[in-house]
Amino acid sequence: MIEVKSNTKECFFEDLHVNDKMTVTYQVGGGGHLDIDFWLADPHNLALGKHFKQSTGSVSITAEHDGRYEYCFSNLMSPVADKIVSFNVHGIVYVGEDESIAPMEREIRDLAIGLQSVKDEQEYIVVREKVHRNTAESTNDRVKWWSIVQGIVLFLVCGWQIYYLRSLFESKR
Repeated sequence: MIEVKSNTKECFFEDLHVNDKMTVTYQVGGGGHLDIDFWLADPHNLALGKHFKQSTGSVSITAEHDGRYEYCFSNLMSPVADKIVSFNVHGIVYVGEDESIAPMEREIRDLAIGLQSVKDEQEYIVVREKVHRNTAESTNDRVKWWSIVQGIVLFLVCGWQIYYLRSLFESKR
């Protein structure tokens, strides 16, 4: 989880080899309108994926070149609000189909991939729960204060009506 300050961008790098696979998933957990700009570029600075003003996203690539791949989260569009971004990077180092891999090792690799996807899903659920809890608490706070204001207005109107009705029935001497 990172905090991207207003009018800044945060970049990260991954060194990949040909045929390595990488997936970057992200979600904005707080700040402003819960949106951020994201892009992923290859070693030749060619954009492989771009998302503008998105709250969640995922980009998967297979490396076509050896080198340093860059991915950035940009908050340049927001002059005031800092953003909290949760992201996961997972990848698969390319291993050719080698007949010498034991079936047990292949099963272990498959289990590791499945376990990583479960972990990523749990992290995603935690961030979603946090966002929804914040929304519910904010709504509850607004309803509470609106109810208090309505109660005060109700008592003021009742008091004014009692005063006005009494003044109508009082005899003037």
